[in-house]
Amino acid sequence: MEFPPLDPLDLQLLQALQLDGRAPFSRIAAVLGVSDQTVARRYRRLHKTVGVRVLGMTDETRLGRQSWLVRLHCTPDVAEQLADALAKRPDTLYVTLTSGGTEIVCGMRPRSRKERDELLFGRLQRTRQVVTVSAHCLLHSFYGGSLGWLSKSNALTPDQQAALCPPSPQPFEGTVTLDAADEALLAVLRRDGRATLTDLQKTTGQSESAVKRRLDSLRSAGVLYFDVQYDHESLGQDVNAMLWLTVAPRALADVGRTVAEHPEVQFASAVTGRANIVISARFRSSDHLYAYLSERIGALDGVQSVETALALRQVKQLTYEPNR
Repeated sequence: MEFPPLDPLDLQLLQALQLDGRAPFSRIAAVLGVSDQTVARRYRRLHKTVGVRVLGMTDETRLGRQSWLVRLHCTPDVAEQLADALAKRPDTLYVTLTSGGTEIVCGMRPRSRKERDELLFGRLQRTRQVVTVSAHCLLHSFYGGSLGWLSKSNALTPDQQAALCPPSPQPFEGTVTLDAADEALLAVLRRDGRATLTDLQKTTGQSESAVKRRLDSLRSAGVLYFDVQYDHESLGQDVNAMLWLTVAPRALADVGRTVAEHPEVQFASAVTGRANIVISARFRSSDHLYAYLSERIGALDGVQSVETALALRQVKQLTYEPNR
């Protein structure tokens, strides 16, 4: 599929939404120096042409939960069917088919140890076509979450970014416990981060003022943030790769901080396992990927080896509904 080229205003709008996914179009328009109608029209066009959506996400560390990456090697005849089944699970964040079509990489956010063990030690282990399963706990995020790739686009000036950035979350102290009303609110925002207060009120059965208070509380606690989903090909990022780095322990933090600054990197985290840093990055071409591996990653002190896997198909991305 070919996408229409994005102009500077499109890119500014995308970065504005990454900074604050619920910012009113009127505030975005004032910062960008255009009319409210122009921003609304651009958003509708981007939604139609490149699939732009704002999604409410939760920082699992604030809830005292662990996040996992699961790698499954399976027989070719079952890979797509298994990937689709994993995409339908509410505890999977994204599901990707990688190089060769026999490996699935699945981001998991189990709500309990029981849910984690049921999947890792139960269902997957009993699936005859699954050859190997390895689970990697995310230990420390270097880039990702509320820091989406669009934050690196520099479409906005520093003053524009400052005008659009919401207040920083409160300092992290312990964990946050959600009640049923919070869960109902978050369920709606996972599907549409820009759902109106009226829609949230109708769906959750709370008053508009109560919804607003809960929104403000969840955001200020750092539990709720917003991400922007879109077709990356529209920005010329045709190659999506996962890099599994094995790094000397002494260099782990330095390497993680360095790769987080690379413009290609959209996610980087320290993980458990033989490879101790995982990176998701996007490139213009295979030549760009080669140059990145040889010149940027290869130059980092402490990197002992790199395993590269190209993403063939994104079965599920960010939302709780599989992408088709």
